[in-house]
Amino acid sequence: VQLQAFGGGLVQAGGSLRLSCAASGRTFSNYAMGWFRQAPGNEREFVAGISRRGYMTGYVDSVEGRFTISRDNAKNTVYLEMNILKPEDTAVYYCAAGAGAVVVPRLNREYDYWGQGTLVTVSS
Repeated sequence: VQLQAFGGGLVQAGGSLRLSCAASGRTFSNYAMGWFRQAPGNEREFVAGISRRGYMTGYVDSVEGRFTISRDNAKNTVYLEMNILKPEDTAVYYCAAGAGAVVVPRLNREYDYWGQGTLVTVSS
């Protein structure tokens, strides 16, 4: 499956952004989806994940209550709504697709396909 993420940009602290990730090539609903991010000098970290039909989600503690992951299987797209953004949210954000047995994967190794990343910069 091919993934393309977009929607990043520059935003002031406290603002909002919505990332989208469009999938093509395979049956989208066969994959759990996730968003990861990588800030300069840091390892890539899990941000949010969603099950194949969208009934279950998971978040890293630092974004719980501010970010919302959702998916539209009819449009082969997963979204990440980001609110109350903070400078520490600055990173390249990646979407990923996982075909394994874990309902909401959180580990890099549980994902099989990755998008190219979109940069989110939050100014203070």
